[in-house]
Amino acid sequence: MVDIRTRDAFATMRPDLHRVEERLELAAQVDFPSVAELTLGLVRAGGKRLRPLILMLAGRSYAYDLDTLVTAGAGVELLHTASLVHDDTVDRAALRRGRPTLNSVLSSGAVILLGDFLFAQSAMLAAATGSPRVVSIFAATLADICDGQLREMFTAHRLDQSREDYERRIFGKTASLFAGAAEMGALIGQAPESHVRALRQYGADVGMAFQIVDDVLDFREGTQQLGKPAGHDLAQGTVTLPAMLYAAGLDPDSEELIRLQGVVSGEIENAADIGRVVHDIRESGALETAVEEAVRFSERAKSQALVVPDSETRAMLDEIADLACDRRS
Repeated sequence: MVDIRTRDAFATMRPDLHRVEERLELAAQVDFPSVAELTLGLVRAGGKRLRPLILMLAGRSYAYDLDTLVTAGAGVELLHTASLVHDDTVDRAALRRGRPTLNSVLSSGAVILLGDFLFAQSAMLAAATGSPRVVSIFAATLADICDGQLREMFTAHRLDQSREDYERRIFGKTASLFAGAAEMGALIGQAPESHVRALRQYGADVGMAFQIVDDVLDFREGTQQLGKPAGHDLAQGTVTLPAMLYAAGLDPDSEELIRLQGVVSGEIENAADIGRVVHDIRESGALETAVEEAVRFSERAKSQALVVPDSETRAMLDEIADLACDRRS
């Protein structure tokens, strides 16, 4: 059912998204043949372009300038791409969506500089909108992304994290860019200030739902769907909502909790024990409870989208909120 609905949204917006794609690829060009194809491949493997889609939908019902929306949409997507380059470098990830990451084929110094180049290009696209407020949102969003990544880094290997800690971390890491994209689109569209605030909250809630489901998929799916083994985040010491919900239901002295703590801390690294923890989390009901939480964020997002005056745009925003919760990768 979701696939049918989202085909409608993406089909409707395909011409505009094609313009975003062209602008994105132009901005990501690198004058070094040895890395140009790698960088372009990374940009082209960017998925559904949900962030620029949300940006364009947020401005679509108002007095928008299409070229400015396209420019901002490309800037948002390039910011996302640059953050993934740095994220993969920090995590020393070998694969992203089943493709080799830049840091698996280039030196860390070269990858960091390429990431910085993409960040700079994305900032130039934000500046090209001619809106100081868009640039300000862009800068604040970049700061939020860095904050989220730092929180993930400095809370790694710790099971004693609160729900508030988790939500603040995933807002920075993921939801802040969804929120910023929606806010920029509404501003470019000259939406009323109350609508700008509501659409920013819409983006934030969709982003929270999206990341929670990402964290569920890390346990529910495997290498074929995600390009990495199930439980990869947990094995890296990243504690997400499913693991927190599972831990909350365990006896403090149980063998299961001791095993979970060993995996999170890095003291247990063998695949069999990690696989046992993944299996136990799958069987505990924690994944279903986490998805229910994602759906709550999605439903709240749809309530925020009610301010949008155009019914077709509002329906597409609802589709994107549903899509955040109903996917396999």
